[in-house]
Amino acid sequence: MTPPTLSETTPGRDLKRRFVWVGLAMVAGMVALAIQLYRLQITQGEEYAAKSVANFVKEVRLRADRGLIKDRRGTILVDSRPSFDAFITPAFCTSCAQEVLPRLGELLGWDETTRKKVEEQVRLARRTAPFQPLPVRIDLTRDEYDRINARRDMLDGVEVVPVPHRNYRTGNVLSHVLGYMNEINPDEMERLNSEGSRYALGDYIGRRGLERYFESTLRGTDGVRKEVVNARGKVLEEFSEKLGKDAVVPSRPGNNLVLSIDMRLQEVAERAFPGAAGAVVAVDVKTGFIRAVVSRPGFDPNLLTGRITPAQMASLAKDPLQPMINRLSADHFSPGSTFKLITQLAAYKSGLFRPETVVHCPGGYRLGARTWRCHKDSGHGLVNGKTAMMYSCDTWFYKVADTLGLDPIAEMGKALGLGAPTGIGVLAEVPGIMPSSEYHDKLSPGGYTKGMALNSAIGQGDDNLTPLQLAMVYAAVANGGTLYKPQLVERVEGLDGEVIQQFDPQVVRKVEIPEAHLKSVKEALTAVVNEPGGTAFRARLGDIKVAGKTGTAQVATLGAVRLKTHQMDFFQRDHAWFASFAPAEDPEIAVVVLNEHGGHGGSDAAPTAMAVFQKYFDLKKEDAAKPPPRQNTPYVSTLPNAPGLDEVLTRVAGGDDATAD
Repeated sequence: MTPPTLSETTPGRDLKRRFVWVGLAMVAGMVALAIQLYRLQITQGEEYAAKSVANFVKEVRLRADRGLIKDRRGTILVDSRPSFDAFITPAFCTSCAQEVLPRLGELLGWDETTRKKVEEQVRLARRTAPFQPLPVRIDLTRDEYDRINARRDMLDGVEVVPVPHRNYRTGNVLSHVLGYMNEINPDEMERLNSEGSRYALGDYIGRRGLERYFESTLRGTDGVRKEVVNARGKVLEEFSEKLGKDAVVPSRPGNNLVLSIDMRLQEVAERAFPGAAGAVVAVDVKTGFIRAVVSRPGFDPNLLTGRITPAQMASLAKDPLQPMINRLSADHFSPGSTFKLITQLAAYKSGLFRPETVVHCPGGYRLGARTWRCHKDSGHGLVNGKTAMMYSCDTWFYKVADTLGLDPIAEMGKALGLGAPTGIGVLAEVPGIMPSSEYHDKLSPGGYTKGMALNSAIGQGDDNLTPLQLAMVYAAVANGGTLYKPQLVERVEGLDGEVIQQFDPQVVRKVEIPEAHLKSVKEALTAVVNEPGGTAFRARLGDIKVAGKTGTAQVATLGAVRLKTHQMDFFQRDHAWFASFAPAEDPEIAVVVLNEHGGHGGSDAAPTAMAVFQKYFDLKKEDAAKPPPRQNTPYVSTLPNAPGLDEVLTRVAGGDDATAD
């Protein structure tokens, strides 16, 4: 049989067939590649050319409005106003140090130090977060805004962004309560973001008061808008539109705070207080909610939240009256004779003294080789518990201290909250000092001696308390022995006014004080104001019976000759106190006034409290006749012409400071 030729073999035919298929595949591949190249370069060439320049979709933060702060009637005290901030995005800032920053510095009036500081910030950000906008100027003025906009084409990477800016409508009023804001630092940002927050460099955070304490409540949730930008950061509108509806996630505003403060009463407290420094606090004795509070001097939160200059910061720091210190709770003072309430309650509790116990006052009290002076050099003669309080006779209380020692007095003071923070939370607090024999044994050279008890019994020595602590003591006595936690916020509301959180009165403890003792002390306090000879008699109100106690706390050592207040250097003058509640027969509100270095309680503190009482009960009548509607209007100060206040102040003008305590 004849063998087949090579061309007729099966392997030869298979090889030819394979070459054909490979050739066809290569042709098809080339055709597909040509089609794809045509689509990329011709059909969609412009789009991909733009993307090739930057290839970046930028996410722009839509900053949320911070929650409002309102008084108890809904008047807006703090809100946000529109403003513009200047930002630099390092990745888009070409020739930043050589061209852009010098130009921007010239437009904004930077000095050399400021420009170099911004250069360093941009240099660091270029390494760590090149696409994150870096704030370089907050709250631009209109002129600054116009100058930047006019040179925008020469400021690569610079953008002006609308940012809500905090607006404190009350100015210096309530500044320590409201607090202020300033820029978050990197350590804080890292810590808070690790806990689930979303802060960025340049964000502002609450620093004091309500702004700090309710930071997470007031802070809203930022939104985001996606934009296509080129390498210079310019938005490419035609491509941004193609990102669709998911390109924008709206922001959500923060929640609102509704305070227990009534600005109508607050304005009267502000205007009636004559002191350069000190505090006023009015508290509801049945709930612990604060209705008005003054801490003077204050500061302007708008300045601290905005562009405060080094000179302005230095001025605040060097001010001898220290305006940044909250007098209400963050500083403590000797209470003077307002403390005699504590001593008298301790005396009655011991069983060794009764309201009718009589002590003779010749003008002082002798213990060992020393005589402790009464504020009245000629003496008060025979006094009992009521008249001792009414005349503020020191000798009766010296006798109590000599008999009981210090510890029973300290025990009563601590039971009523002295020597410990009140727990207000919103404000910084100092605990004050309620000394005991153990305290002096540890800290006083030579340890405890009986003379220390005599000093403490009249609110001197190491006795130190805050005006807020004293207000809560008098509120507890007024309501029968319930010590409340003071509060400044009644509720948290959402954007539409729905109640998110309601704050109820909080009882710290119930202090067991026999009703007979409370009755006797209240009668004595009522006599202080309403009976002739009482140290606050000249400040009394005709239609409202106030119970209270004046106090003149010694700052400098007494000399051989007593000087008038105006004869002394300001910082050597005594502190003037008045602690009180009203109506005496069924108390509703307690008011404490501290006029720091103000002189005497009867003439320099009591009239302020009386003006607050008068306004409180006037408002109560007005609101009962026509309940005020819930407002949501911005606060506008009426301090220069508070209606009816001049008449009240004239009627409650204090007496001669030579005899007032």
